[in-house]
Amino acid sequence: MVREDLKLSDILTRKAFENAIKVNAAIGGSTNFAIHLLAIAGRIGIDLTLDEFDNLSASIPLMANLHPSGSFFMEDFYYAGGLPALLKEIDDFLHHDCITANGKTLRENYTKAECYNREVIASLNKPFSNSTALAVLHGNLCENGAVIKPSAASPHLFQHSGKAVVFENIEDYKLRIDDPDLPVDENSVLVLKNVGPKGYPGMPEVGNMTLPVKLLAKGIKDIVRISDGRMSGTGFGTVVLHISPEATLGGNFSVLQTGDLITLDVPGRTLNVNLPEEELTRRKNEWKPLPLDIQRGYVNLYINNVEQAHLGADFGFLKGGSGSKVSRDSH
Repeated sequence: MVREDLKLSDILTRKAFENAIKVNAAIGGSTNFAIHLLAIAGRIGIDLTLDEFDNLSASIPLMANLHPSGSFFMEDFYYAGGLPALLKEIDDFLHHDCITANGKTLRENYTKAECYNREVIASLNKPFSNSTALAVLHGNLCENGAVIKPSAASPHLFQHSGKAVVFENIEDYKLRIDDPDLPVDENSVLVLKNVGPKGYPGMPEVGNMTLPVKLLAKGIKDIVRISDGRMSGTGFGTVVLHISPEATLGGNFSVLQTGDLITLDVPGRTLNVNLPEEELTRRKNEWKPLPLDIQRGYVNLYINNVEQAHLGADFGFLKGGSGSKVSRDSH
């Protein structure tokens, strides 16, 4: 690559990012993919938005029968032919001429690929599922966006209204989730605040909240959960993540209270709280942020410079491509 002067900017093109989004949809990839790819695009200077993940994923069927959307594991995927076999199946959707790290085009890398197990990697004329792997939501609870993984969620909850059960932070959640007096049932919406990029610095994978013991005892396996945090790619359930702006910033999500009626509409791509604007404004005027009293060091740098999830949760000062030109005499 050095001899050929093949640079990251030659590989990480607009078309390559579009290919990545489509492949993530076909494989049923993690919701974390959206944050990571937005951050990479920002650092290479590609203008990529969260809404494009929804638009580019919508026409791609789920091709891989993998957890948490299916039955098999990544090792099975590898032995079934792996990514090259899947790429060959969705050839019609891809930009074929993108150059890759080995100097070949994308299509050259999968032309001879074979699928060895149709249970694991489906064919395009008979996909594993027509459910999309990533949907982007908007509404008065996520003005800048939020994400959900429909292929790993419960279809009966795709259009759902329920009363919020609000936890102000992760400590509050751990303290009360199994309280027998918690006002929760199978129609409730669990809400976890202040676990976003700034609020719980680093945005940990705590968004797929474990259900209360008293619901598990009733045989309930899934309810709607929403947070400004993330969850593992192996997580499943009807979980809305990456709410932006996060609770720490004082938006509508910040002032949610237990008992508020929340409506999720996955087909309509919306997430809203059923409150009049006047009430939201009143609450925001009275809102006080949780203290983030970190005066020095890396965490201070992080909190003051990290961007929101819909922008990639990366440092703003690292955005934009930079070259390798040596601007000073080395002697």
